[in-house]
Amino acid sequence: MEQQKQRVSEGMVSENILKRWETRGVSRRDFMKFCSAMTATLALPMTMMSRVAEAIEADNRPPVIWMEFQGCTGDSEAFLRSNQPTAAQIILDYLSVDYHETIMAAAGHQAEAAKMATFEKYKGKYIAIVEGSIPAAEGGIYCTVAGNSALNIAREICGNAAATIAVGSCASFGGIPAAAPNPTGAISVSQAVPGATVMNLPGCPLNATNLTAAIVHFLTFGKLPATDSLGRPKFAYGKRIHDNCERRAHFDAGQYAEGFGDAGHRQGWCLYKLGCKGPETFHNCPTVRYNEGTSWPVQAGHGCIGCSEPQFWDTMSPFYNRLPNVPGFGVEASADKIGLGIAAATAVAFGAHGVASALRKGDDVGSEQVKKED
Repeated sequence: MEQQKQRVSEGMVSENILKRWETRGVSRRDFMKFCSAMTATLALPMTMMSRVAEAIEADNRPPVIWMEFQGCTGDSEAFLRSNQPTAAQIILDYLSVDYHETIMAAAGHQAEAAKMATFEKYKGKYIAIVEGSIPAAEGGIYCTVAGNSALNIAREICGNAAATIAVGSCASFGGIPAAAPNPTGAISVSQAVPGATVMNLPGCPLNATNLTAAIVHFLTFGKLPATDSLGRPKFAYGKRIHDNCERRAHFDAGQYAEGFGDAGHRQGWCLYKLGCKGPETFHNCPTVRYNEGTSWPVQAGHGCIGCSEPQFWDTMSPFYNRLPNVPGFGVEASADKIGLGIAAATAVAFGAHGVASALRKGDDVGSEQVKKED
């Protein structure tokens, strides 16, 4: 069955494309797996897989200027450890990363010269990727690169890009640097450059699969994916974590872990009472997962902390306290009663079934009695 699916998938992609990737050391299976994963992540029909493959293969690598500001480089680390197949095999083959402080060989004046050369030559055509928040207090003096403030750099580079992708919660919403009392006046890319076309990929760190899929969408359709009201792509942030969580059935059944390490926690019961913010957080963590798709925090036994939501450090903490009433999701307000409610509903259902059975039995007895009297 698996071989049959692979043959069908290969039939959707040009033989020449498959052969060219094989010469680069990427097997047909890995390339098709990558194209299939990107098509599925973007919620595209599988018939679009050939178009995705052609976009990846096309010799139109957009230059990338990747800037690091107030951040921990966790998003770069997550991206460089992606394996679909790997950043080196796929992403760096169809992206021209002209500037990235973490991975580029050049430093100092040479690095800045490379950035400005790309800026001048490809103005309006390159992709700007921003990692980390941008300090705006006191003219932006709290983060400078080559004597220029992050605020000025962002306005110049993002303001002239074909598209800007803010990776991680810090670049998307200010993140931890913007948490109260926010001494540096940290802001998001959208706030720093309000006129720019910015797509946010929040998460601490971002999920590299979502970044890859967003770039593949840009290569395939010439534009960034559709976004929600917070600038996040709908394919990745269109549903609550709670909606797709593997522990959801336990929530519905009123089965909650009451403490870390207790019987419920060991059996994979819902972590809502331990502070899980999944009911108020939008992200595709349960379906895409981290670490080569192996796991994600809730699966590993730790509640979601809501890191893909704005101001999560202030609004979602204390992280180990239960949520109050969640707007538009009223069942959380009565989590303690859910189990009892389900039990009561079940009892009523069984009771109704018993009454119906008794009535049917009574009818049967009555019918037999009528027959006997006849």
